Amino acid sequence: MQNKTAVQNKTEPFTRNTKIEEVINAPSFDGFGRLLFPMDEYYYSGDTLEELQLTYYSHIDPDETVEIVNTLRDRAADGHPIFYDIYTDEEKAADPAKADTGLFFFKGTPGEKFAICNAGGAFAYVGAMQDSFPHALELSKKGYNAFALIYRPGAQTACEDLARAIRFIFDHADELEVDTDCYSLWGGSAGARMAAWLGSYGAEAFGGGNLPRPSAVIMQYTGLSEYSESDPPTYACVGDRDGIANWRVMQARLGAMQEAGIDTEFHVYSGLGHGFGLGTGTSAEGWINDAVSFWKKQMKK
Repeated sequence: MQNKTAVQNKTEPFTRNTKIEEVINAPSFDGFGRLLFPMDEYYYSGDTLEELQLTYYSHIDPDETVEIVNTLRDRAADGHPIFYDIYTDEEKAADPAKADTGLFFFKGTPGEKFAICNAGGAFAYVGAMQDSFPHALELSKKGYNAFALIYRPGAQTACEDLARAIRFIFDHADELEVDTDCYSLWGGSAGARMAAWLGSYGAEAFGGGNLPRPSAVIMQYTGLSEYSESDPPTYACVGDRDGIANWRVMQARLGAMQEAGIDTEFHVYSGLGHGFGLGTGTSAEGWINDAVSFWKKQMKK
């Protein structure tokens, strides 16, 4: 198992005024700090953490951004692995795009179940700082072992990377100290499609081998309509002013799944557009608690 972590004396915490470039180049991040933000600078703007804006996203909370990067740096400084390569050096040499992938690890209670969070970005980039890191951090606070996947843009390659990530975690479960039973897949926008497709078709369909399907899929704001009768239990939420993902399409999909005997839960939040993440300070605030309760219900079955 390959991991990258650097131990250094703790320095002053990152703040809202910290430059994004400073975070990317922080020694604790040992060269993978570049993966914290979109690899293509076209998809984000702002010089500081407070100014960070991501294409397609709304309600970015600078305090959450600061907490995420401080949490990761502190854990790295304490000698804890926070990033894992999912491909070997040989695989990355054969396909250089695989060098821009990996799993950021937000460790929870040793031996607890795990979740993989997948950010959106229209399969053009990975909006992790709004759409997967905050979720993974909150899940780790609740004791779960949460991973945020940085994948290759493109629907097929993204699903291949997610399948590989699931395989990686299963293969290294003892070292990672995670329980692989009843794991969950989370995602927003394009990331929600990844979670849903892996739930529908399984990891084997994307090169991950014969692995158990997730016990729950947690989706945010994506207008996916397809499903299969073997889909896992699914929780979904969206804003009623989302101009990218129509809430009625999401509601219809989950309704059809429910009729097919699949456990579902759906929430639509007033006044919200696309990409609200955790929804802090909005009508969606606290939705993640409902999603965790839904996941826990599946664990008991």
